[in-house]
Amino acid sequence: MNSEADNARLHAMASTAGYGEAAEALAGQYESVTFNEVHREVFHLFPSQPSSVLDVGAGSGRDAAALAALGHRVVAAEPTAELRALGRRIHADQEIEWVDDALPELPGLTAQERRFDLILLTAVWMHLDERQRTSAMARLVSLLESEGRVVLSLRHGPVPAGRRMFPVFAEETISLAHSHGLDLVHEAHREDPHGRLGVAWTYLGLQLNAGRKVPGLTTQQ
Repeated sequence: MNSEADNARLHAMASTAGYGEAAEALAGQYESVTFNEVHREVFHLFPSQPSSVLDVGAGSGRDAAALAALGHRVVAAEPTAELRALGRRIHADQEIEWVDDALPELPGLTAQERRFDLILLTAVWMHLDERQRTSAMARLVSLLESEGRVVLSLRHGPVPAGRRMFPVFAEETISLAHSHGLDLVHEAHREDPHGRLGVAWTYLGLQLNAGRKVPGLTTQQ
């Protein structure tokens, strides 16, 4: 997409475009690879003790279910109703709190003044344009507990037809995170776990600065 018309159409699309009608196929794709395989580069960044976790763009609930099985208190935020329904059904054996919420503002969780030790974003960031990414980073920080972490993946490669995706880069994301009080604690690059031609991923682990003041919280020194 190089023309102004193409760019305008892309910005006009919803970030969830193409997901509802393809929910069954997408859920099968998501569940075809394990949580451990997808997150092998960043697994060590997840809390070792039971903690509060927010999975943003939870999809079929694969990651939320795995984290719940480890003893974490998991909120799965998924704006596509069809995927939420499938996630509840597929992972009915795990205690997951499903919510209809989405970046860049996550209005529902924000209104409840929720806080999390870990916020996970798997294949989400590329759905936001530059302005939305700036707003989203600020929102994520506001939802973190003191010294909480954000773990996110950046998708690189061709955009599937009918989807709203933007180029995202590690350097830009790290700089944006730093401007909002997040330090880079891990960066890794890998091939696509689904083996899609031309698709690759960058994984970033970001941690809230110890001295960063989060509204409503007292930072421990």
